[in-house]
Amino acid sequence: MGYVKTTMLMAAMTALFMGVGYLIGGSGGALIALVVAAAMNTFTWWNSDRMVLRMHNAQLVPAGDRMGLHALTAELARGAGLPEPKVYLIDTPQPNAFATGRNPSNAAVAVTSGLIRNLNRNELAGVIAHELAHIRNHDTAIMTVTATFAGAISMLANFALFFGGSRERLGLVGTLLMMFLAPMAAALVQMAISRTREYAADKAGADICGQPLWLASALEKIAMGAARIDNDAAERNPATAHMFIINPLHAHKRDNLFATHPATENRVAALRAMVLEHSGTSNAHDHSISPSRVPHIRNRGRSGPWS
Repeated sequence: MGYVKTTMLMAAMTALFMGVGYLIGGSGGALIALVVAAAMNTFTWWNSDRMVLRMHNAQLVPAGDRMGLHALTAELARGAGLPEPKVYLIDTPQPNAFATGRNPSNAAVAVTSGLIRNLNRNELAGVIAHELAHIRNHDTAIMTVTATFAGAISMLANFALFFGGSRERLGLVGTLLMMFLAPMAAALVQMAISRTREYAADKAGADICGQPLWLASALEKIAMGAARIDNDAAERNPATAHMFIINPLHAHKRDNLFATHPATENRVAALRAMVLEHSGTSNAHDHSISPSRVPHIRNRGRSGPWS
């Protein structure tokens, strides 16, 4: 159902984009809008990972790092049947993480130094498994495309005042309403897709690490940290907020139209329900990584893991 909902929302985003193009320039405008969107998405699809990592000043973690972060990610990736992604560290005290990349063969997982300091090894494994689930589900590509569509719709809506076609079709008041309502509708669709993919990644991530409660505990700690610790890079680049496992811009407590992430309480409840659902099945997690095989993660002091 998650994929069906995502497909429907992506179709709605495409229709909205072409509709704005039509209102501006008729059928020709709709076609031009579609071509422009394809060009923008192609460029973003190939370059989004480097752009996002640079925005957050992420540093590549080498193999054999002192923290054991690379080894943990590699072990979980093998258990998930994925190529080993690149691993990056973001030096910020807010605990958080995200995945990026156009496909599983060109993917990266980025975690913050605050995440390393505040989570134990099991919780960190749950977070990385969640990000690997995003990669396996191709969510990183989906969210890149929707973010580009949303930005392009806002751009087209702002251009509407300068084109006579939209004023003739809608009038001045209608054109002004389109300038406000079209970007809002695009943002709502983007947020709905993000929330759908987060629930799916929670479930798949719990399956990858084999322990839903590891991720549930991590989500509670990250939500508490994100609510009280600022992430300056995320504040400067709010368009990347939907990529993080918890909203770095201080998440809302309820699922609502303007939330980029589901409510943490709802996500934790769903993970705990997985435990109850599988409690009577002895082989529920045979495909997952064994807890005893999770490499040890050495938490560092307040000065950060590279000191």
